[in-house]
Amino acid sequence: MPDTRLPFDDSAPKQATNVSLNSDLLAQAKALGIDVAQACERGLADQIAEVRDRAWREENRPAIESSNAYVEAHGLPLAKNRPY
Repeated sequence: MPDTRLPFDDSAPKQATNVSLNSDLLAQAKALGIDVAQACERGLADQIAEVRDRAWREENRPAIESSNAYVEAHGLPLAKNRPY
């Protein structure tokens, strides 16, 4: 069963690939017992999430700017209902 907390399908089959890594980083990872494939997978997932986040922000920039302008001009909606 896939882990729904992950931003990718961790049950998808593995695919072999060739990557070139900094030899010092690789040596340090091996010395520390780090699973290099898993670390690369985690780094790639983080990079994908970052790029998608940036794209989402750009795609929604007009709506975000409009919302911010409204709040700046009129205050927060329902602010009068806040307990403080």
